[in-house]
Amino acid sequence: MTYDFAPLFRTAIGFDRLARLVDNAAQNPAAPSYPPYNIEKLGEDSYVLTMAVAGFGPEDIELTVQDNTLVVAGRLANAAPTGEVLHRGIATRAFERRFVLADHIVVDNADLTNGLLRVAVRHFVPEALKPRRIPVGTGAPAVSVQPSPAVANDGADAAPAEHAA
Repeated sequence: MTYDFAPLFRTAIGFDRLARLVDNAAQNPAAPSYPPYNIEKLGEDSYVLTMAVAGFGPEDIELTVQDNTLVVAGRLANAAPTGEVLHRGIATRAFERRFVLADHIVVDNADLTNGLLRVAVRHFVPEALKPRRIPVGTGAPAVSVQPSPAVANDGADAAPAEHAA
C-alpha cells in the first residue's frame, strides 16, 4: 500500500521526514513482538515506554538515542542454568527494539523494577521555537543600511595591482 502525500506537500513545508516514516512503517509490517511493550501518554507533553524484560538486570540493558531514534537493547551474560529446564516460558533472548522519536523528544530517565523497564520521555520545545508575537508598527521599517567597506573607502586604500616580471 502506498500513500499519496501530494495534497500535504502543496501546503506544508518540511514534512518529507514524516512521509518517509509512514512509507517505512508500511513496508515493514512484520515488526518483532519480543519483548512486549506499552506506550502511554501521561500528560500533554509526557510519555512512558514500558517494556516487559523479565530476567534482565540494569547491567543487561542498554539505551541509546541517536538521530531521533531510541534503541533499547538487551543482552544477557552467559548464565549457566542451575538445573535441567523442563519448560522455558520466560524468554531471555537478546533483543533490540527501535523507536522513532519526533523532533524535540527528550529521554528523561529509565528504571527497571519488577521486570518492567520504564523509559520516561517528554516533548520539549526550545524557547526559540515557541510562538512569539511580532509587533506591527506604522511607517517605514527602522532598518539601518551600512555601506560596504569598499564603498566607504572609495578605493583609496587599495593598492594598484602590479605584476612582477
